[in-house]
Amino acid sequence: MTATRVRGIRLAKRLDEVGFSDIVQIRNKVMAMRAEGLQVHSLHGGEPFFETPDGIKFAAVKALVDNQTHYAPSSGLMPLRKALVDKLAAKNSIQVTADEVIATVGGSQGLYAAFLSVLDPGDDALVFSPYWTPIGDLVRGAQARPLLVPTITARRNGIRKTLEQFSTPQTRTIYYNTPQNPSGLVFTRAEAEEVAAFAIERDLIVIADEAYEDLVYDGEHVSIASLPDMAERTITCYTFSKTYAMTGWRAGYAVAKEPFMTALRKIVLYSTNGVTTPVQYAMIEALTTPESEIALKREEYRKRRDLLVAGLNEVGLDCEPPAGAFYAFPNIEKIHKNSRTAAQILLDKAHIATIPGSVFGAQGEGHLRFGYAITIKEIEDCVEALRKFIA
Repeated sequence: MTATRVRGIRLAKRLDEVGFSDIVQIRNKVMAMRAEGLQVHSLHGGEPFFETPDGIKFAAVKALVDNQTHYAPSSGLMPLRKALVDKLAAKNSIQVTADEVIATVGGSQGLYAAFLSVLDPGDDALVFSPYWTPIGDLVRGAQARPLLVPTITARRNGIRKTLEQFSTPQTRTIYYNTPQNPSGLVFTRAEAEEVAAFAIERDLIVIADEAYEDLVYDGEHVSIASLPDMAERTITCYTFSKTYAMTGWRAGYAVAKEPFMTALRKIVLYSTNGVTTPVQYAMIEALTTPESEIALKREEYRKRRDLLVAGLNEVGLDCEPPAGAFYAFPNIEKIHKNSRTAAQILLDKAHIATIPGSVFGAQGEGHLRFGYAITIKEIEDCVEALRKFIA
């Protein structure tokens, strides 16, 4: 009888096509090399170069001292949601009420809840590619299928025309990320309008990922939900991780109209029952950060971008300056046409850790992702290591 029960044990089929992040595996390899005493130039990560500001940390500590350690409303503290309403109106031109905002455990939970809220088994999701690796697994975890739309092709041939070519009768949603991870591409207002027009025409839902909204160097950040007739068909997901260096705090939020907000509330309620209470007080404090401070950090990233891109081009790894985020995405076929092989060669021979472009979708092949959210000295050391390796 015991043997019969063991043979009958299996995972839910919805997990059959859900894997683990290649980025995490590379991070583990880097940690192992460092444990052996090797110096590794870490350009594989996606965390800000600075620490969480003291004022934000002190707000969480004060909340603990004041015994703000009890259950909070699963959708978020009302002062936090009201502050988010003000931020969205001022920065994103999105007009919502406090009932249309929900705190989430990082931007990831918002995206997880968004896909589960709108995708049924057998549905399709249009995903601009290359794309942030977990998106494919989030779509497949909802028992739907990601349809990869080559971003460069779409920009060359027309966004709407390309979406039409890749869409199917089962298409239900569009994943729209700007600035993009891994390429740093920033969609223009005209391109956002093309995506919006297509979504309205086909009655599709847009899941917008604006994790890097404050890191745009060239052009402007346009929230697609701010465009006419888009608020009611867009779920927008945000995070505190990048702007405020709060990756480990797991602080984010999502914005949506009904019926989507009710669905988001259900998923947050029955997965985490909300965001840790002291973290929410830290989020409230973070939202008081002056725009001038955010702009200073953005200029620091710009310096790092320009330094790294110049170094990559100098050694023959063609790279356009990314318009946003904090990643460079050069062509690395000079090292090897296969990006996984190229990444392994750089790690083994030059001790430079990067991410293979192929993990971001087939459209990323031939490229590596170099993260420049590190110190100037680390970038200089990496560029020098590249010179020695490629010379």
